[in-house]
Amino acid sequence: MRVTLRVVAGPQTGRVFTFDQHETFMIGRSEDSHFCLPHDRFFSRHHCILEIAPPQTFLRDLGSTNGTFVNGIRVETAHLKNGDRIQGGETVLEVEVTADQSDIHSSIPQYQVHTEPSLVTIQCLNCGIPSQAEVSKPDAKLSYVCDNCREILKKNPQPIPGYQMIRVLGQGGMGSVMLARAVKDGRPVAIKTLLPEVAVSEQSLARFMREIEVSATLQHPNIVSYLEHGTHNGIVYLVTEFVSGMDASKLAKHRGGKLSYQEVVKIIEQTLAALDFAHNLGFVHRDIKEQNILVEGNFPNYRAKLTDFGLAKSFKQTGMSGVTMVGDVAGTIAYMPPEQVRDFKEVRPPSDIYAVGMTAYSLLTGAHALDISPRAGISETVKAIFEKPIIPIVQRIPEIPIRVSAVIETAIAKQVELRWRTAGEMREALLRAVSEFR
Repeated sequence: MRVTLRVVAGPQTGRVFTFDQHETFMIGRSEDSHFCLPHDRFFSRHHCILEIAPPQTFLRDLGSTNGTFVNGIRVETAHLKNGDRIQGGETVLEVEVTADQSDIHSSIPQYQVHTEPSLVTIQCLNCGIPSQAEVSKPDAKLSYVCDNCREILKKNPQPIPGYQMIRVLGQGGMGSVMLARAVKDGRPVAIKTLLPEVAVSEQSLARFMREIEVSATLQHPNIVSYLEHGTHNGIVYLVTEFVSGMDASKLAKHRGGKLSYQEVVKIIEQTLAALDFAHNLGFVHRDIKEQNILVEGNFPNYRAKLTDFGLAKSFKQTGMSGVTMVGDVAGTIAYMPPEQVRDFKEVRPPSDIYAVGMTAYSLLTGAHALDISPRAGISETVKAIFEKPIIPIVQRIPEIPIRVSAVIETAIAKQVELRWRTAGEMREALLRAVSEFR
C-alpha cells in the first residue's frame, strides 16, 4: 500500500511526496519541516504533522495560528482518505491511496490492474464480529482483533501453550505482560502478548517475527533476554526472562516520585552499558523510558536491565501499530528528540542517548525536562520538543552535583551534534562526575 501527497495549489505546485511505510511528515515555515513553506505567512513554524502508516493517514494541527483545513473545514485532527485535500494559506495537498503494482498478481494483464485498494470484510479473531479493511489485493489474508476484544485481552490475556499463567504484571499500548511458569522445567518467565491495533497481513506478521529474531540475538547482562516467540490464535507472544523487582518508574513512585542521584546514576550507567553494546552491533532501542528499565535488588546493588529492545520499531514499521498519534500518547512522544518526531523511520543511536537523558531527568526530578503541563496533549508536546528549552536540573533539584546534571543535560540537547557521541562516552562521563563529587 502507498500514500501519495500531491501539491495541487500554491507556490510549490507539482511537488509529490510518496510513503510506503510508517513515517511522519511535518509541514510549516521551519527549516526542519519536511514540507517547508518559509515565505507563506499563513503557516506557523510547525504548523501540522501527518502520521502515515499506509493505507492510513492521520493529521494533527500543532496549534497553528491560522489553522489547518481538510476539504474546506478547519480541523484539529483528521483521518484522511483517498481524495481528501489539506489546505493552509495558498497551499493545497491532495491525498492519494493506492495499492502497489508489485502486490497485485503479475498474471493479470497490465490494462486490467486496478491501483485503488480493495475493501474486504474481516472478522475479529476473538469474537468474530465483522469489520472492513483496505488491502492491496482482494484475497489478502489478515489478522484482526476488534477494539473491544483488544481491551479485554489486555486485562485477561489468553494462556500460551507450554506455560502456566500466574498473573498479569502490566499493560501497555501494544498488549500485556504476564508472569508465567514454563511447564517443562518450572522456570519463571515473562510473556508479552502483542495485539495489533489494525488488521495486519500474514506478510507483515512474518516480517515482525523475523525482526524479533534479529533482536533476540542481543545477549548482555543489562538486556532482558528473549527466550521464545510465536503466535497463538492469531496473537503474537514473546517469552523473555523474568526479572524480579519493578521497573524504574514504579521504583520512583515508591520513593515519592523521584530517586537520589546516586540511585539514578547506578540505573542509568547500566542502561548506557547495554546501549553501548547494542549500538556497536547496529541496534537502536527507539523507546527508552522508565517503564522499559527493569530494576532488581537493593541499592547500591541494583541490577538494571533494558527490555523491549527493537520492539517499538518492529511494531510500527511492520504496520501492526497503525497510526499512533490518534490517542493521547504524549507521554511517550515527550521522550523523543526532534529528529525522531520528524522521522519515525530513520532513528539512530543519538536518539537513544536523548531518551536516556530524558529518563534520567525524570527519575531525578519527578518532572519533565520541557516546560509542559503534566496533562499536555500531543500538539503541545510536539511544539515543545522543537521550540522550548529544557528547564535546568538545578532549578528542580538545587543540591544535585553540577557535573552530574551537566552530563544529563548534554544528552538532551536538541541538536544531535551537541549530545554525547556514544552511550559509552556518556557512561564514562557520568561515572567520572560521581567519583569527583565523593
